[in-house]
Amino acid sequence: MNKTTLRARYKALRATLDSNVIEEQSMAIANNALTLPIWKHTTYHVFLPIVKQHEVDTEFILHILQGKDKNIVLSKSNFENHSLSHILLTDSTILQTNAWGIPEPTAGIPIGDEIIDVVFIPLLAFDHSGNRVGYGKGFYDQFLAKCRPNTLKIGLSFFLAEEEIEGILPTDISLDYCITPSKIYSF
Repeated sequence: MNKTTLRARYKALRATLDSNVIEEQSMAIANNALTLPIWKHTTYHVFLPIVKQHEVDTEFILHILQGKDKNIVLSKSNFENHSLSHILLTDSTILQTNAWGIPEPTAGIPIGDEIIDVVFIPLLAFDHSGNRVGYGKGFYDQFLAKCRPNTLKIGLSFFLAEEEIEGILPTDISLDYCITPSKIYSF
């Protein structure tokens, strides 16, 4: 299936999930994340969910990272050039939801793309080759292109993999892993 069709299909599927299901499945995803060989690293980028889009709730992953005393990085979106800047999460970080429903830090210590070891990535769909479909603006592709080649890219999804996503571009950055509530995919 092509990206446009997948985008519409998975937005509709996610819209059917109520808050209890989202919480339960997000917790299962976080528990599955604990089994991955990714915890020796120092700096982890985590997205904060857009609640109205029924995204995976990363609160459970945040608790794991805090419990392991890891550096946690959050993003701030620039919708003019579809880029992300990154801020270290600290006890004094103030979050504010932007006009698109994305919780973001208002200010803080900037972090360069090149020092991030692991990135947890929001997505709508993914396939058996690690290709992914997001909202189509390219924020994460731009960001991931600036990271080190060995930065781990981990998608989080409520749903299982599609067989194949059609229309993958050379600028599309694929995943190393994708975690679902029932399965972990390694690419």
